[in-house]
Amino acid sequence: MGASALPEGEDGGGIVAEINITPLTDVFLVLLIIFMVTSSVIANTGKTVDLPEAQQSSTTPPQAVNVTMTSDGAVQVNGQDIRLENLRSHLEGVLATAEDKMVILRGDKTVVLERAVYVLDQAQLAGAEGFALATTRVKKR
Repeated sequence: MGASALPEGEDGGGIVAEINITPLTDVFLVLLIIFMVTSSVIANTGKTVDLPEAQQSSTTPPQAVNVTMTSDGAVQVNGQDIRLENLRSHLEGVLATAEDKMVILRGDKTVVLERAVYVLDQAQLAGAEGFALATTRVKKR
């Protein structure tokens, strides 16, 4: 017999264990791409509103309820699309949990005053204690 007691084909170097990280890297890159795409979609879900200009502005509490009215007739409460006939019931729910019972109206400057008054009236009936109109500063020319 020879000096080696190992079966044929084994050289006695021990177990070599390597982790192949290529699939792991592929998974991380795919997750990164998915995250980048969804975060850009989430960031752009709010409606763009062309606010009217005002020379004087003041700060409003950040806990206030935001009602957005667009020029095409869409209404949102804190970024969530709401049908106009469901506005009061939705505002009641939101104002019940809100720390400040203030409603900020972010209306496009082309919104008819009648619709703005309707929204403010529904907010008051829902329990709002204060109102504010969102504006932008007058641009210096």
